[in-house]
Amino acid sequence: TGIGAAYLIGVLNTFFPGAGFGGEKAIFFESAVLLTAFIILGKYLEALTRGRTSEAIRKLMRLQPTVARVVRDGEEHEVPAEAVAVGDTVLVRPGERIPVDGVVLDGYSAVDESMLTGESLPVEKQAGAAVMSGTLNKTGAFSFRATQVGSETALAQIIRLVEEAQASKAPIQKLADWVAGHFILGVHALALTVFVFWFLAGYRLFFDPASSFILSPGVLGEIGVFGFALLLSITVLVISCPCAVGMATPSAMMAGTGKGAEYGVLFKGADAIEAATKIDTVVLDKTGTLTRGEPSVTDVLPSEGFPPEDVLRWAAVAEVASEHPLGEAIVRAARERGLEVARPDSFQAIPGHGVEADWRGRKILLGTRRLMALRGLDTAGEEGRLQALESEGKTAMLVAVDGALAGLVACADTLKPHAREAVAALRRMGLETAILTGDNRRTAEAIARQVGIDRVLAEVLPDQKVAEVERLQAEGRRVAMVGDGINDAPALARADLGIAIGSGTDVAKETGHVILLKEDLRDINAAFEVARATMRKVKQNLFWAFSYNTLSIPLGAGLFYPFWRLVVSPELAALLMAVSSLSVTLNTLLLKRFTPRSKGGL
Repeated sequence: TGIGAAYLIGVLNTFFPGAGFGGEKAIFFESAVLLTAFIILGKYLEALTRGRTSEAIRKLMRLQPTVARVVRDGEEHEVPAEAVAVGDTVLVRPGERIPVDGVVLDGYSAVDESMLTGESLPVEKQAGAAVMSGTLNKTGAFSFRATQVGSETALAQIIRLVEEAQASKAPIQKLADWVAGHFILGVHALALTVFVFWFLAGYRLFFDPASSFILSPGVLGEIGVFGFALLLSITVLVISCPCAVGMATPSAMMAGTGKGAEYGVLFKGADAIEAATKIDTVVLDKTGTLTRGEPSVTDVLPSEGFPPEDVLRWAAVAEVASEHPLGEAIVRAARERGLEVARPDSFQAIPGHGVEADWRGRKILLGTRRLMALRGLDTAGEEGRLQALESEGKTAMLVAVDGALAGLVACADTLKPHAREAVAALRRMGLETAILTGDNRRTAEAIARQVGIDRVLAEVLPDQKVAEVERLQAEGRRVAMVGDGINDAPALARADLGIAIGSGTDVAKETGHVILLKEDLRDINAAFEVARATMRKVKQNLFWAFSYNTLSIPLGAGLFYPFWRLVVSPELAALLMAVSSLSVTLNTLLLKRFTPRSKGGL
């Protein structure tokens, strides 16, 4: 509008100087040219800087291999990566990128997955291991069976999710868009008001021919009432900057979703970033989230006169023929410690109590107090150790050999690495934590004590998890639910923020609003830190955009002209407008330097 007005008045005053539109003193061709130049420069720099916020997507797209080496009819063929079909056998050599998702059939190697998951160390791959498209094979050669190709690969799904998140709008952005849309109409109305005021009264009351432009040695001279009023009106149109208001939020959201993707944190939309900053309570599922989801041997406590290795070996021999998860854990622990685990000569499971076995002439019992009592053994001397283990949420089993108590073996669902560290970081961020589990309260409280969780929600059936989330929300809490994304799906969907952890390759199928590619619990902290840093940038951008317009529009309208006799030229107004937009994007780019504390940042 400003450029058009300046050009039109220039044409009229050039060909019809006596028409009453300011005459020769009100020819603004140079203003129109410089306005155009500054606006184009500003848009170019804005596009350049905004393009850098999409660097995460470009990095991911560069990971996509273009060719694959497949075995068909017993012969090796090199084909385009998009031509690989599910079920094809694909060969990968050292230094090559994996073209599609699959499962290793043969060979051994270490694969660098840092570009997708943020995992810094190469991950060992052997038969049965899953591999992902775009990751880099480091050392060995191997073959794998393609399971997901084309748009179904993990890399393609991640790119699609990041693109969708960057295109989505947060609630705060919708407000900014509404303000920017009405702002344009308001500025045009204000420019008309400025023209009318200076044309009817302001020029006569305040105009001084010795007035000058800001940052210019020249003076206005006898410009005439129409030319002066039009000059200030055009300046108001040009100096106002709805662009800065409109781009304050999306530029930061694009940078934030890209930054999250760098660390294996996928926000499904800009609304997830905003929601994360409002969370005050984090509910963590126990099994598979805080813990490994499978029991492990935690303690082997021999009775006097019995070596711990023998106690564990006897327990393993008794359980080697069992399919019970606790038995499998005992056998696995014995083999990991290099103990021979032979099959017993005879074996009998006693439902609800334990097992009984004969091995090399010895009678082995493994089980509860009740089993020992049934076989005439007194367990009173072990009661103190039994209760101590059970108070820690462990399952304690008694081992007896040839009618004598040999010791205790305890199993528990062990914590994942960094669980304590992650919960402590959440508490430092001012978030209350809760554990949600179907386990008994004693076990849940033991796990909660180990990791430092504030609140225990125990003995909750899977279909009751949604009700527990709703109950917390009814207390006025903003709840984030962290789960494995499968049996926790309803609770993840109901929470204000659902975080699906350790999603691996099925990222598009998750219910969560935030998807963590790895099972590293510290990524929960990274998600909250990235979200908070992003919203800080949004608020900084909006503050700058509104502050600029609040200060610049009165200056351009001549509000201070009666005191200083200075006028903002349209050219300077255009430069200020371009700088305003550029400052917003440059401030957003500072987010590229952000590193979450959980990833080694300050």
